[in-house]
Amino acid sequence: MTKDVQMGAAGSITVTLLVIAVAFLLRSFYKRYTRVQNPDDDK
Repeated sequence: MTKDVQMGAAGSITVTLLVIAVAFLLRSFYKRYTRVQNPDDDK
């Protein structure tokens, strides 16, 4: 019932892009969250 799945180059690139996108979104939301928590830290 179990099969060996070869991901290949396209799968590796897709997974890499998804990981980068998630990291970028987490960083963006964290920066926004800290800005909301400390509104007097305007630059």
